[in-house]
Amino acid sequence: MSQKIEDLIPHRAPFLFVDEIISYTTETIIGLKTFTQKDAWLQGSFPDFNFVPGTILIEAMAQCGGAGVKLLGLADGVFGLVSLDNIEFFAGVEFGKLIKFVVKNIRVSEKIIKQSGEAFSDDKLIVKGEWLCVKLQ
Repeated sequence: MSQKIEDLIPHRAPFLFVDEIISYTTETIIGLKTFTQKDAWLQGSFPDFNFVPGTILIEAMAQCGGAGVKLLGLADGVFGLVSLDNIEFFAGVEFGKLIKFVVKNIRVSEKIIKQSGEAFSDDKLIVKGEWLCVKLQ
C-alpha cells in the first residue's frame, strides 16, 4: 500500500498503531502492525510476559478500520471511538511479532462507522470484538 497511514487517520506516533493496510474492500480491511522497541513505553503493562496491552490491540484494530474506510472513500472527517462490544481476548501477543488485523464493515455512513475485527499473530486468534465510531468533525 503506497499511501501513508498518517495521510488517512489523525493519529501520530507514539499513538499510531497501524504500519500498513494490505487489502481493502467495502466488506473487509486487512492491516498489519509489529510493535517494536520504539513502542517500549507500552511494555510496562505486562513486563514479565512482554505482551502488547490488550487495549492497544483494540485501538489498533479500530485505527486499521478507520484507515481502510478512508482508503475506500466511504466517509470523510475525523471519527472517534465511542463504544466497544463483545470484546474477547484469547491470547497475548509479544512485542516483535507481526499482528494481522481483519476488520469487517458492519455499517458505514457519513456520521457513524460500525465495525468488527479480529487480530491474529502466527495465524492464532488473539482478540476479537466490535466497535462504534462517530464523526467528531
